[in-house]
Amino acid sequence: MKGLFLLIAFTILNLSSFSDNLKERGSREAVLLKTELPEKLIFIVRNQYAPDHHNSATLFQTDEINTEKFDPGSALKILNTKTGETTTIIESATGVVRDPEVSFDGKKILFSHRKNIADDYHIYEINADGSNLKQLTYAEGVSDIDPLYLPNGQIIFSSTREPKYCMCNRHIMANLYRMNPDGSNIVQLGKSTLFEGHAALMNDGRIIYDRWEYIDRNFGDAQGLWTVNPDGTKHAIFYGNNMNSPGGVIDPRQLPNSNLMLCIFGSCHDRPWGAVALLDRSKGVDGEQSVVKIWPEKARSLIGKGNYDTFMQLDVRYEDPFPINESNFLVSKSIYKEKKGNHLQNEKMALYTLDMDGNETLLYEDKNQGCFDPMPLESRFKPMNIPTARKFDESPGYFYVQDVYESTHMEGVEKGEVKYLRVIESPEKRTYTQPAWSGQGAQAPGVNWHSFENKRVLGTIPVEKDGSVYFEAPSSRYLFFQLLDEDKKMVQSMRSGVIVHPGETNGCIGCHEDRLMVPPVASKMPTAMRKKPAKLSNPDEAELYSYMRDMQPVFDKHCVECHDFGKEAGEKLILAGDRNPYFNASYIDLQLKKQITGVGGGPSNIMQAKSWGSHASNIVTVIEKGHHDVSLSKDEMEALYTWIDLNGIYYPFYESAYPNNPAGRSPITSKELNRLGKLCGVEFGKLAGHSRKLGPQITFERPALSPCLQNIKKKKAAYTEALAIIQKGKERLQETPRADMAGFKPCEEQQEQLNKYINRLQIEQKNNQAITDGKLNYDTKPND
Repeated sequence: MKGLFLLIAFTILNLSSFSDNLKERGSREAVLLKTELPEKLIFIVRNQYAPDHHNSATLFQTDEINTEKFDPGSALKILNTKTGETTTIIESATGVVRDPEVSFDGKKILFSHRKNIADDYHIYEINADGSNLKQLTYAEGVSDIDPLYLPNGQIIFSSTREPKYCMCNRHIMANLYRMNPDGSNIVQLGKSTLFEGHAALMNDGRIIYDRWEYIDRNFGDAQGLWTVNPDGTKHAIFYGNNMNSPGGVIDPRQLPNSNLMLCIFGSCHDRPWGAVALLDRSKGVDGEQSVVKIWPEKARSLIGKGNYDTFMQLDVRYEDPFPINESNFLVSKSIYKEKKGNHLQNEKMALYTLDMDGNETLLYEDKNQGCFDPMPLESRFKPMNIPTARKFDESPGYFYVQDVYESTHMEGVEKGEVKYLRVIESPEKRTYTQPAWSGQGAQAPGVNWHSFENKRVLGTIPVEKDGSVYFEAPSSRYLFFQLLDEDKKMVQSMRSGVIVHPGETNGCIGCHEDRLMVPPVASKMPTAMRKKPAKLSNPDEAELYSYMRDMQPVFDKHCVECHDFGKEAGEKLILAGDRNPYFNASYIDLQLKKQITGVGGGPSNIMQAKSWGSHASNIVTVIEKGHHDVSLSKDEMEALYTWIDLNGIYYPFYESAYPNNPAGRSPITSKELNRLGKLCGVEFGKLAGHSRKLGPQITFERPALSPCLQNIKKKKAAYTEALAIIQKGKERLQETPRADMAGFKPCEEQQEQLNKYINRLQIEQKNNQAITDGKLNYDTKPND
């Protein structure tokens, strides 16, 4: 089959027959004639993915929130660049073929295929001539995409095999996995709580991939490039982790014989496309100074400007960049410019070449659908194999920091001031609700005032006088660290996560050090590294942090006597623990009246030491100075510091007992809450988010004290009906405790989701055990 094809001439004879085309398109086309294209390219024909929540939301997985957006009809094809002929390798009228990758010898192709809407994506391999089709993965209810050949024959891919959801919405996420060439012994390499995709090989054998993740920061600008060894060890930031725009740095490919990296600068709420950028990391790990070249050039003015969706302003967008050599690149480019809002409409994509001089040449346009994922069908350089340096059991890993004071953001912190390092786990979100709390994004259900995460404090480790730390940590968990002073007040905090695998040792020069710096020369081994690694005390027994359990009792003991409903001090600040539809009274009032300085879902940039947390919070200052003879014990003060330094979090669980009610937390329904609002003259619909102006209006523990009732006491009928609604909420909580109460149980639907998570975890454990035992374990095939 021939499409709308511009034949690239390689000889003077051929040039003459295309002189008219060259004149029409301009002299910019002639530059490409100097570089011979590979004779054969593979590519995908399909429709552009439907718009959705995030650039990673292209799976439309079965039984998930956006399944109906699956758009079938696709093929894997070969383009002969000399003749313009295309050959179909595999076609799927009812499904989608995506993410092709050519083997190093050019003879085989990996790809992901979903046969129909009832199926999910699985990894396949086929010979380049279309023979010997093999299905490698079979797991039901998961999506396997983005396969990549490793130098040793193994395969890396992204998968939803650990079923979890973005904390800012309800969409299924994915991590990196690895398997043998025959599909056996699939093991998880990444544990970040969001999305790891577009893995590609670097020239030195490492993997580079894009990673969307956030801890205490904005959801939209937290997607950059990371590197990892093929065994899952040494995850490290490469570029773009602390930029407000672009919102996503994705789809990386390193140039051959070069340190430069090709990638896409895109947006959060868009498809996986945007501007093509060529990066020189030696000039910086963030920012415009590292961008050697960008297509279109006007996109350069968008770097660092606006927000995470600024690149949606582009009227032409690119995706799937692939370097032919150091100067010429393949890419898929949009060829329609009709827009509706920020979204391009009728987004048809065609194959183009780009070069360093800014020339663009159309290679192929399909008559009906878009063209994606161009890649030469030929042998190519095979990087060295990096050997495995980890175990596949449940043994711990190890972290070290050479000097915590080696930092770009420790202004005003004196040497010796840091006494402890706190180790915190940020767990994955395994379930979701439809109703949401409007924090920094749509928390579904509501979890915190502004930030997204629940957290588990695993313990603290002493920091040596020279700033060094060395400790044992639980493996295969998503962790972050905080530096504490002698009072255990937070000095500095990470806002990205780290992972250590069994038997792995990972570490840093400092805390937020310059990532391009040469490690300082030490006259002797850091003190911590001359000792056995410190151990956390019982990290496996640590509970998820709960505001009601861990913080509220301090206020109950020392503060509620005055700071209660109906009392003079309560007019200034309520510190009572009465629950309302979303959180409790003290939590809302402390946040609303800015008594704590958290970072919430904070900015992309690294924060200075002590700029937020207990050192910067008014309630801490008031209590430390002495407040009406209130005296908290050392443990109680530490409890206050800890809560604030964990960014003022509330719920211990993402799961819900009331998944269909307001914010996924309220024991009274939306209809009842609206009726209550009409009776009381309160717009409760405006109170389900951090931008609310009113303090707590309902108390389920003491319904008659609810502030929303106080102005209608003289309206007997309205008061009686309104009080009955709140009383009904109290009774429901007594019968069905919610996630901030003892006895909480997730709703039935979420228990099914949790069971799926546990089943997938057990399979992962079996696969790891098979590797440890020298055996092979495969996905269960349907009907096996």
